[in-house]
Parts: sequence; structure tokens; C-alpha cells
Amino acid sequence: MILFPAIDLKGGQCVRLKQGRMEEATVYSADPAAQALAFAEAGFEWLHVVDLDGAFAGRPANAGAVEAIIGAVAIPVQLGGGIRDRATIEHWLGLGVRRVILGTAAVRDPALVREAAGAYPGRVAVGIDARQGTVAVEGWAEASELSAVELALRFEDAGIAAVIHTDIERDGVLAGLNLAAARALAEATRMPVIASGGLASLADIEALTRPENRALAGAVAGRALYDGRLDAKKALALMAAARGRA
Repeated sequence: MILFPAIDLKGGQCVRLKQGRMEEATVYSADPAAQALAFAEAGFEWLHVVDLDGAFAGRPANAGAVEAIIGAVAIPVQLGGGIRDRATIEHWLGLGVRRVILGTAAVRDPALVREAAGAYPGRVAVGIDARQGTVAVEGWAEASELSAVELALRFEDAGIAAVIHTDIERDGVLAGLNLAAARALAEATRMPVIASGGLASLADIEALTRPENRALAGAVAGRALYDGRLDAKKALALMAAARGRA
């Protein structure tokens, strides 16, 4: 079980949004690479990076910041936002991103996801961003007709490295992880599921590590880390203890 600190990029800066609304961005750092290094030095094993501008534009929009992050840290990076074709996938994997996250592409172009997962085993994840159980795309601006479970099942046999399930309504508002929804997704498929959206405090980490949630592969932490509501050292110790009990 892994705790992924989030670095969301907007205009080259490290920000946090509320429920995906671009007009409600709080800037936490003008130097994403320095923030990435701080997370690595704190003991985190992975970074979760999202190109927010890219998610809306449909193509990479914060390439310089992403490249600086990759160059600053030795820990693996998973990257989402604006990755919607094979060339972009190959570009980022070639530059050192450990795995790419395909969200809108998973809905619009499932064949691309399958093709990429087959070509790059262990390096393609699916991002499932849901509002009241229904998947949203295009930077969360549009609703699809798919449920989170329906979308996940499309890729059950595709060799996906992980599914990142984000509860949009909880994202950035410190409402607590929607572990029930993430757990239901994990139980419906055989893929590793990472919970995202709403992680607020050490209580969420404690809940995540309870026996009933052992099917989950981890969680993404954002605003709670930046605001100091979540003590990184204590959170990582809890996660390590949970792995020891597994």
C-alpha cells in the first residue's frame, strides 16, 4: 500500500483545485521541482503528477515543469493530464515517467489504452474520475454515460498497472476519502486500485489501512499535505506498518 503525494500543475505552478474547478486554484509552490524533491526527501516512494491545463487542452501544457520534476527526483513518477495518443505516451515514457495515466482516452479511445498497456507492461494506468459514480472526462468538464465499474471492466484483461479512482466531489475539499467506492471498484476487478479525492487527515490513513481495505493499492494525498493537516512522517509510518501486516 503506497501513499502518493500529488503535484497538480497549472501555469507551471503547483496548485490544488476544489472539485476540479480551474477558477478555484490555490497556488502552493512556484517551483514544482523543488516541491517534488521535498516530497522525495520526506520519504515518499512515488509522485502523482497531473497536468491540469493539459487535461483541458487535450495535450501536454506543462511539459517544462514535468521535465524539471523528472530531473529533480529519483523516485518514480506517474503522470496524467492531456495524454491522449501513442506519441505522447511514448514521449513521456521515454523521458523517464514510470507510468502514464489515461483518463479521457480510456473513455474515448479504449483501443489506445489496450495497445499501450500491451506495448508497455506495467507502465499504463487508467484514471477513473467519477461524480456520484458516473465517469467524467475532458478535465472533469463533461459527463460520460459510464459508471466507474463499467469503465474499469473494459480493461480487466488489458494488463493495466493500476486504476486511480478519484471522487470528484471530494477532491480538494478535505471531505475524506470515498473508500467505499474505491473498495467496490477493487472488489469488482482484479486491478490494483488507488483511492483519490478528499484525503483530509491521519484518520483517513488509519481507515485506509484497516483490514477491510486491504484490496486497495494506496491513496493520493494533496491539499492535506500542503496545508499541514497530514503529517507525512506519521502517515508513511502507518502505511509501512500496514504493509508489514499484509
